[in-house]
Amino acid sequence: MTRGILIAGNESSLSIAIAKEAAKRVNTVAMALMSGSLKNHIKKAAAEEPATGAEGRGPLPEGSTLVPIKWNAGSPLSSRTLLLQVENRLGQINDAVLICNPPAIRKQPYELSPGEIEAIVNDEIKSWFSLIREICMVFHERGSGCLAMVVNEINSGTKEDLDIAGPPAQAAFRAFAQGVLLSSVGEPYQALGFSTSDAGNEEDFAAHIFKIIDEGNKRNSGKWHKFGKLNIFR
Repeated sequence: MTRGILIAGNESSLSIAIAKEAAKRVNTVAMALMSGSLKNHIKKAAAEEPATGAEGRGPLPEGSTLVPIKWNAGSPLSSRTLLLQVENRLGQINDAVLICNPPAIRKQPYELSPGEIEAIVNDEIKSWFSLIREICMVFHERGSGCLAMVVNEINSGTKEDLDIAGPPAQAAFRAFAQGVLLSSVGEPYQALGFSTSDAGNEEDFAAHIFKIIDEGNKRNSGKWHKFGKLNIFR
């Protein structure tokens, strides 16, 4: 049975880079991109405003090596269904790489609608709790696996790049991931944390992530692995 790799997160240049790096190792990679009410809110806002090109998201890599899996991020049931679909397509999941890279919501707090607030919490925070729970359950019961939790910590802190939702979602993901790393001590599977503050270096970051995963060193489990400036790994 071949190695099964799942990539899950928002559509972004980082997710694409990680999927491409995974495709160097196996013939088939499963990729689950978030869909849900937040994505619908963003599409609606984009249609109402002039396009600026600020998102910079290119198309997903094409080819037979990439299998798209539907994931309604706001639904806990969808997380379990997602894993069942991946197992049906790949046979099993050996490595799960989860990427927290939320889309920017460039609004003042008073401009947020109740629907947007609910969507942010459901899609960008609660979804990770549900999916990580399901993955850890599968790995615990099987007695093996590698869970890699990736967070992109690029924030300029300027008003021009205001993002009312991304930083809180990243903070929640990182805090939960830290708890998962601590709880992984004594478990039969590996849990790894990865973070970066480098913009425009997605390919090198993706290569570093899989270098650590491929090593399978138990001493790396339960730790954060930071990709620093000038390709220095800390």
